[in-house]
Amino acid sequence: MLGIKEKISIIMPAYNEEGRIESSIIETARTFDEFGGLWELIVLDDGSTDRTYELALALCSKYPGKLLVKKNNYNHGKGRAIKKALRYVSGDYVAFLDADMDLHPVQIQALFDIMQLDKADIVIGSKLHPNSIVQYPLQRKVMSMVYYWLVRLLFNLPCHDTQTGLKLFKIEVLKNVFRRVLVKKFAFDLEVLVNANYLGYKIVEAPIVLKPQRHYGRIGPRATFAIIWDTLAVFYRMYILKYYDRIDYYRRKGMAKEFRRMRR
Repeated sequence: MLGIKEKISIIMPAYNEEGRIESSIIETARTFDEFGGLWELIVLDDGSTDRTYELALALCSKYPGKLLVKKNNYNHGKGRAIKKALRYVSGDYVAFLDADMDLHPVQIQALFDIMQLDKADIVIGSKLHPNSIVQYPLQRKVMSMVYYWLVRLLFNLPCHDTQTGLKLFKIEVLKNVFRRVLVKKFAFDLEVLVNANYLGYKIVEAPIVLKPQRHYGRIGPRATFAIIWDTLAVFYRMYILKYYDRIDYYRRKGMAKEFRRMRR
């Protein structure tokens, strides 16, 4: 990347993306080759029922040493997929990038520039940033705003949008935070940022350009309930159960068995 000497790892979770996974990988690789510097792309297929994994795997020979493709046997959710991908990361910085290309990978350069300028530990793309350009259905814009107010009420985070699929982390920060994360699906991003903020890491938002590459359906009652439920579960663990504090305590005391019991 421009202005970076260290290696950057891009994690791309994917689920049933056979129609676009090849172009997404090729475009991401082209973008980072143009940036220059060291990079790697880790694609984690989260139990797709189509040919996402096979199509992605076939491209590995085109990008030797730069493209790694792994697969979950079952669909566990974005959080579980990213956690697994993190095992294979070798970079000094880690970016999350959705496979649908709604957010072009060239924007990661802006996230890195902001990280350097603001001395941030984490930079997240935000649909609600005043300089963002977002082509999004009205219902989803309303949902994003409502969810922002819910998150602000519960957690008072220094950011407006926790769910956008473009984020940049320092590797040591991400690994430290991920030890505490339980959510596998809807509120995964929120739990990461809540814990990062709790640990004192600096989180900064960046404007994005979001251009949907497919039609977005309406968010149904079941999905809405799941999002709210997972969000309240994070609140319960943080402020009532004090789960995250107990994790730190058991680790300091070397009580590995008790720690594993808590995570079941």
